Amino acid sequence: MDWNFIIFSVVKVAVVFGVLMTMVAYSVMAERKIAAWIQDRPGPNRVAPPFVKYIPVLGPFLTRIGFFQPLADGLKSFLKEDFTPGGVKKIYFWLAPAVAVVPALMTVAVIPFGSVMGSQKMVIADLNVGILYTFGIVSLGVYGIVLAGYAANSKFPFLGGIRASAQMISYEIAMGMSVIPVLLIAGNLNLSGIITWQATHGWLICYAPISFVIFIVSALAETNRTPFDFAEAEQELAGGYNVEYSSMKFAMFPMGEYAAMLASAGMMVTLFFGGWTLPFWCLDQPAHSLGMGLAHILVFIAKMLFFMVVFIWIRWMVPRFRYDQLMDLGWRRFLPLALANILITAIALWIWS
Repeated sequence: MDWNFIIFSVVKVAVVFGVLMTMVAYSVMAERKIAAWIQDRPGPNRVAPPFVKYIPVLGPFLTRIGFFQPLADGLKSFLKEDFTPGGVKKIYFWLAPAVAVVPALMTVAVIPFGSVMGSQKMVIADLNVGILYTFGIVSLGVYGIVLAGYAANSKFPFLGGIRASAQMISYEIAMGMSVIPVLLIAGNLNLSGIITWQATHGWLICYAPISFVIFIVSALAETNRTPFDFAEAEQELAGGYNVEYSSMKFAMFPMGEYAAMLASAGMMVTLFFGGWTLPFWCLDQPAHSLGMGLAHILVFIAKMLFFMVVFIWIRWMVPRFRYDQLMDLGWRRFLPLALANILITAIALWIWS
């Protein structure tokens, strides 16, 4: 038994999980602050532990930017009453929040957030079919919403679950097909191999811009973000699939949504924007030093955070589609566009080969 491999794998899992959950918490805070700036209001700027007021300059600054708000939100979720309505299907009702969170966490396992540090690859599972694993796991994310809608035994959650399943079917096909040109160009199903190809030949956004447009729009639909938040439309469904939930079970649904957003951002960085590489700084060589390894990770996280800001900005700037527009865009626009994109890419590669 290779104990060295087991120990380092456990350490990587623990570190990635801790960083991801921290990013989830502060993504919620960032969403509230960005929404406040767009709407010309302060946003969260009051919550802070008592001792913070004694820290000069830094204490008021952290309070004003809402730094401690995620801690208060998490504590509130744990302390609220966990109420289960009498008419629900209890096994599925309890299972749904976990099903909503776990797939996003499993997807992060194959995303390379750096090259190597010493002798360790900066990825939990470096699979040769990493992209196929990713799409297989991502397809499971919607089942948490569908289960929540079914288990609640109420019409509004049930309608939200139906909408989520239809939306997933409509856009998952286009998302999967958008990646095929990337695989054709890079000639690799391994995510680390795709980044290595980009380090040599340039970012794939330059080779497959149509694929990126389809992918980012489909990612918004897969994560139920505006303008595709039909499963939880407050004006129509009073909150949708999570309306019967409370306490930590309710909090796990937004946790799953933001974790899925981070996973989608990580996939976009990996597939289209060179992962940990930069065009003006040679970061494509293995990072045998600690400093270079940390630089790789910081570059990757910075790119992810950029796309998280894009996700949040779109929510507060773009209105929700009508349901017929959602279906029209997925089936009559993106599906033919994705097919044409594959055909054009294949012909171009055949001509240039």
